[in-house]
Amino acid sequence: MFGLLNINKSIGPTSHDVVAACRRLLPRKTRVGHAGTLDPFASGVLVVCVGSATRLADDVADADKQYIAQVSFGATSTTDDLEGEITPTGSPPPAPADLQRAASALVGRIQQTPPAYSAVHVAGQRAYKLARAGKPVELTARSVEVHAIELLEFAGSTARLRIDCGKGVYIRALARDLGRALGCGAYCSALTRTRIGHFTLDAAVNLNDLSPQNLPTHLLPARLAVADWPHVELGAALVAELQLGRPIPAPAPLDGGSGVAAVDAAGRLIALCDFDMGTSLLRPRRVFPLE
Repeated sequence: MFGLLNINKSIGPTSHDVVAACRRLLPRKTRVGHAGTLDPFASGVLVVCVGSATRLADDVADADKQYIAQVSFGATSTTDDLEGEITPTGSPPPAPADLQRAASALVGRIQQTPPAYSAVHVAGQRAYKLARAGKPVELTARSVEVHAIELLEFAGSTARLRIDCGKGVYIRALARDLGRALGCGAYCSALTRTRIGHFTLDAAVNLNDLSPQNLPTHLLPARLAVADWPHVELGAALVAELQLGRPIPAPAPLDGGSGVAAVDAAGRLIALCDFDMGTSLLRPRRVFPLE
């Protein structure tokens, strides 16, 4: 068991709940983890890593993402989403043109302050634990990349937005900041992740459709976690060397300093390597055992 599951998470379960459900369908002691948390109120793509692919979780989580967000105007939330305490502001919703302008101002490299109810560490503790205890939460804005915000629909006080972004972006913080910029308050009232890296919602499987018998047929190759890396195919002798953690001659010309994914003749991911331009060697960074 070595690969990735593209799960369509439903509203309600935590990401940990999904991992636990997958673990019950797998052989005992199989390592399982998720890549890129989805809040319980959110649905959509959740990639579950199986076996040694758990070591690729950060590579998946760091990939660009796409969301469909429902933003409700005229109120604020303590959590910036529908699960918090909702307080109406009494302000009317914005005009569509004003919303478009405010959204455009949030596209590009921006400074975003994470929600108080988030997993960000503050003085050695998770921010949400401090917030739940009623303690002040001082969070520092950080640089994130929002590639695009598209207004799909605007009816009454609710808008549907398609958001493309890089890693570390909080969609509910975007909703909060839209409300602040427009002077009426806003929060994220629904959220679906439609893509993370090369994993899309239309190709995702529902958790309830998985069984111990069919799960292996839904297990995607681990190399998809690094699909954008240069790939080199190796013969059995070089695979054996990498499995021992030894540098090997690069079988093809490569760019200096680039990360390289090494696969065997069957396309199975063997190792992530660094290419040493001076010696033309591939030096293994992470080696994946033949399970």
